[in-house]
Amino acid sequence: MADEVRAPLAGIVQAVLVEPGTAVAADAELVVVATPAAEHLVYAPRAGTVLAVRVQERDTVAAGDLLLLIE
Repeated sequence: MADEVRAPLAGIVQAVLVEPGTAVAADAELVVVATPAAEHLVYAPRAGTVLAVRVQERDTVAAGDLLLLIE
């Protein structure tokens, strides 16, 4: 079953560091979300393979928006 990785806060996607099919370790850096005050890294909740990426650079996200899926 795939795990959903969601935005921890509202901001703009500054970088997507993975693509579908990428194998990731637990705590690997996945996405950078920028706010007016800082940049925030979003980390993998577990080891697995990126199934789908639902955002791209410069997308605006709200807290809780789906960023990607890891299986």
